[in-house]
Amino acid sequence: KMPEGEKRQWKQEEQQQKGEQEGLIEFYSSYKELFQFFCSNTTIHGAIRLVCSKKNKMKTAFWSVLFFLTFSLMYWQFGILYREYFSYPVNLNLNLNSDRLAFPAVTLCTLNPYRYSAIRKKLDELDQITHQTLLDLYGYNMSLSRSDWSVPGTQKRSSRSLLHQVQRHPLRRQKRDNLVNLPENSPSVDKNDWKIGFVLCSENNKDCFHQAYSSGVDAVREWYSFHYINILAQMPDAKALDESDFENFIYSCRFNEASCDKANYTHFHHPLYGNCYTFNDNSSSLWTSSLPGINNGLSLVVRTEQNDFIPLLSTVTGARVMVHDQNEPAFMDDGGFNVRPGIETSISMRKEMTVRLGGSYSNCTEDGSDVPVQNLFSSRYTEQVCIRSCFQLNMVERCGCAYYFYPLPAGAQYCDYTKHVAWGYCYYKLLAEFKADVLRCFHKCRKPCKMTQYQLSAGYSRWPSAVSEDWVFHVLSKQNKYNITSKRNGVAKVNIFFEEWNYKTNGESPAFTVVTLLSQLGNQWSLWFGSSVLSVMELAELILDVIAITFILGLRWFRSRQQLSALGSSPAAQGNAACHAEAPPLGASPHRFSVEAVVTTLPSYNSLDPRGPSREGGVAHE
Repeated sequence: KMPEGEKRQWKQEEQQQKGEQEGLIEFYSSYKELFQFFCSNTTIHGAIRLVCSKKNKMKTAFWSVLFFLTFSLMYWQFGILYREYFSYPVNLNLNLNSDRLAFPAVTLCTLNPYRYSAIRKKLDELDQITHQTLLDLYGYNMSLSRSDWSVPGTQKRSSRSLLHQVQRHPLRRQKRDNLVNLPENSPSVDKNDWKIGFVLCSENNKDCFHQAYSSGVDAVREWYSFHYINILAQMPDAKALDESDFENFIYSCRFNEASCDKANYTHFHHPLYGNCYTFNDNSSSLWTSSLPGINNGLSLVVRTEQNDFIPLLSTVTGARVMVHDQNEPAFMDDGGFNVRPGIETSISMRKEMTVRLGGSYSNCTEDGSDVPVQNLFSSRYTEQVCIRSCFQLNMVERCGCAYYFYPLPAGAQYCDYTKHVAWGYCYYKLLAEFKADVLRCFHKCRKPCKMTQYQLSAGYSRWPSAVSEDWVFHVLSKQNKYNITSKRNGVAKVNIFFEEWNYKTNGESPAFTVVTLLSQLGNQWSLWFGSSVLSVMELAELILDVIAITFILGLRWFRSRQQLSALGSSPAAQGNAACHAEAPPLGASPHRFSVEAVVTTLPSYNSLDPRGPSREGGVAHE
């Protein structure tokens, strides 16, 4: 049996020990203890060497350097992996598909800028001025060699407005850069050392520059084209230039062994390439090739003889053809090529689709809605549509008028030097900035994420042959009322077909995903430390323990500072006086005190009989 006081004390100690054994959170008393426990129990290779070799300082230093060097190399590899991940690399996926293919749109132009009746008189006046200019510069009299170009209107004096504008922008010679300082009558200056061009000045004539060309042919064509565009821009209604003559240009049209009709083509006018016809541009009824091969495509017989044409604007004979996707404008300068007269041109096509990843992986756009350039064309977004719209918008902003070759923005009007005197000066200045990307059009306009292209290859043969040309031209003269003046340069044949049904799709997929990143990080961690994900959690636990111990030690330090400040603020005199009052004076007799001892006899191990406590008391007196 125990006394009640000892029972309570024993129970309190037992509960205290039990609470210490069942504690949920255990903190270490120092950083050293924490580090020793971590190195002794972690699954990270090499960490235990930092503890077990502590009696040998050389080994401890060696393993410490090796451990932290390994950590540094691993995190260096981690940095490389993160840099590669955030560069968003892609894999190129090449797929070959086989299916019946929708036939693309085909645009064919006459290469013959037509002398339209609405502007015939002004064109004749411009021709007369040009003839005189060529006579002055080169001594060539075009009217004498080709008097059939002249009409009675050209014999009259040119209108004052056109003559004034031509005199404002004359075609003249200019010495080359290395001969500028020599006089004109110098014997070392030859006629071939001159450049040909025309002068363009600002509205107040304070700034002028010479638009020069090394070739006289290019200079004459560009100068004539400049005035020709001004004449076209003066037309109040563009429909006045719509003089389509399909039957007089295309003698035969067949697709998939069936004849074409007017529902299969649309017509538009190009200032330099004349009348243009686009086949299979109607999205409601698209052509589909039943089989690949020359007999299952589009076959055209076209007239290439130029009657009533503009010789100073068009210097080639034939036709121009371009293959493009539906709902895309035909930019004949970019993707077209010429068809030679008297030749059968067979064009085989291979379809190729490109699908790019958007977002962070590439700078492509889905539909152009996120491109800061207004689409002026009535078609879907393409990169060339955006670039030309960007130039036209800058043209309207800088020059106050729009360029005739591109669509007209809302509220603007086409450039005409009778209304906009210095538009030519502004245009050529702006064109130089555009080509140098000062306008940032090539930067603003992005590639579409999905685009379709056609890879073309052409073959040529003489058509009609020498033995068959008589009956071919005879049939054409009877059926199409073709007046033969030049058999060899009068007609041409074009065949456009799919080479095969297989088409290629170029796709993109992410090369570095989150799963790939985690896998690569795990590979590096295993390479340098031979550990797993749980080892990473152990390291995270170590970091959390360090933070917790730091917080606890800081809290203890803060409380100790508060206690010291509280003790320092209490009066010391009061404490000393209390101590002197309680102390007995010197020489006084000491106090008497008694001690009561309680002895408890433990039960004997040889007997199971309990024994009660025996008490002996005594009082000691001093």
